Amino acid sequence: MKRFSMLKNSGPGALIAAAFIGPGTVTICSIAGAQFGFSLLWALLLSVVATIVLQEMSARLGLIAKKGLAEAIRASISNKILRNFIVILMISAIIIGNSAYQAGNISGGILGLSSFIPVWDIAIAENTYNLWPLSIGVIAFTFLYVGSYKFLERVLVIFVLLMSLSFSIAALLTNPNWSQILQGSFIPQFPEGSLLMIIGLIGTTVVPYNLFLHASLVQEKWQTSSDLPAVRRDSRRSILLGGFVSMSIIITAAAIPNPNISSITDLAAGLKPVYGASAGYFLGIGLFAAGISSALTAPLAAAYVAQGCFGWKKDLKDRNSRLIWSLVLVSGVLFAIIGKSPLEIIKFAQISNGVLLPIVALMLIWIMNKKSLMGKFVNSKFQNISGSLIILIVIGLSIKMFYAVLFQ
Repeated sequence: MKRFSMLKNSGPGALIAAAFIGPGTVTICSIAGAQFGFSLLWALLLSVVATIVLQEMSARLGLIAKKGLAEAIRASISNKILRNFIVILMISAIIIGNSAYQAGNISGGILGLSSFIPVWDIAIAENTYNLWPLSIGVIAFTFLYVGSYKFLERVLVIFVLLMSLSFSIAALLTNPNWSQILQGSFIPQFPEGSLLMIIGLIGTTVVPYNLFLHASLVQEKWQTSSDLPAVRRDSRRSILLGGFVSMSIIITAAAIPNPNISSITDLAAGLKPVYGASAGYFLGIGLFAAGISSALTAPLAAAYVAQGCFGWKKDLKDRNSRLIWSLVLVSGVLFAIIGKSPLEIIKFAQISNGVLLPIVALMLIWIMNKKSLMGKFVNSKFQNISGSLIILIVIGLSIKMFYAVLFQ
């Protein structure tokens, strides 16, 4: 009965986990593990804690106020000029950003497929194009066009479980040093040249668009304030599972003798001589699941943000919503077919997420302290302090990164 209850109450959290365990997470964690071993696990653990804190606020907003984050921000700003500026900022950051990010999602899924299925290329005017992105795009389009939250939830829960099994098995195959893992998880270290990677690990875990997505998804699953404990359990359980997957990728990559890897395919190739082809296959399956799950959630988030910014009908089957997620999906497919440096797009997106996070988190905390909106469910002092510390840490790391880039 208890197991049945847990399954019944699972939902939006699984979609959030599916969103942040994308190809970007796999790529950044692979490079972090290969280059710095277990020494940056603490940054990932900190990111998981930050994600739990901020996503709880987002979920609480959706449950209590019955508004998405974009909608709540727009409704809370009375100054028309400032409101329009914030709306443009949100549209640019989430919708346009997700269009570029989508190319990385689809390309990541293709990289995973290439581990066990031949590449599907076609030559046109002396140029070669990979047609697998079109196939993944059609699959994602079909899932999104159905427009059913329950259907998407079930699909993404399957992909999250597939990722979890694939990456955890790959990590166990490397027979890691557990004492070094514990040391790397709880003792902060800043190896030379690791600052940009730390920002990337934060950006790939505490994803700004997930703060918009969660507030909207909660309304699809739960209705009253009495559901808040279930909402929190679902969120914590899914985020911890996602963090475990990310740590498994770092642990796997730390076993590579050669630190000069730039992708999951390099990671798989490095593992094969030591641990056999099975490790590479598990990584490939995990990356495919990560790519296609994020290819679903990125357009979904863009549609929800547009609904809130423009006051559109809250229905994924609505024409306006379908137009937004279709634009994001098609843009990603086209960029992936052309093959414009998917790994560079992935890495840039993660670092950008880390820099954008303080702005979105600051707006979220401001909204969560409005009694007119949240009533007795406004943030507690502890929640405000925790959220503020997260913002200060990310801002501090970003400033340090820009200083290192400009003056060193």
